Amino acid sequence: MSQELIKIASAGSRKETLPEFTIGDTVKVHCRIIEGDKERVQMFTGTVIGRRGEGVSETFTVRRIVNNEGVERTFPLHSPKVADVEVVRRGKNRRAKLYFLRDRVGKSTRLKELRGPTKAEREAAEKSAAAKEAAAEAEAQQQADEPVGEPEPAEA
Repeated sequence: MSQELIKIASAGSRKETLPEFTIGDTVKVHCRIIEGDKERVQMFTGTVIGRRGEGVSETFTVRRIVNNEGVERTFPLHSPKVADVEVVRRGKNRRAKLYFLRDRVGKSTRLKELRGPTKAEREAAEKSAAAKEAAAEAEAQQQADEPVGEPEPAEA
């Protein structure tokens, strides 16, 4: 009973569209910052080293190096303070948490890049291919339904 109530209460604060990123990706997190009566968006660029939780309480941790000092920041995925998460580069990894990057310095902190389309790009391509196929079938059906009339005699 209480789990159902929690789901109902948290449904209002969930985002409908979630960004598609995984651990190891280099991302730009667009953070809304309110200073006085002004609001601006500041970007935090870094590598996603972890993701945890589920539902409204899901968070992800981004790490970057600033002035030879490692900076990690944890963002709630469904927070209104997070305007957008933009994937800059996709990284190849075989682990759920990349905490070993904390001990590395310089070029060794880089991960191999994954090539090819993302899952969202593949799904969009499949949808557009299916739509084109459906349009071609509809056009073929329409041509089949049209009555074939007598050809007009050619003038001599």
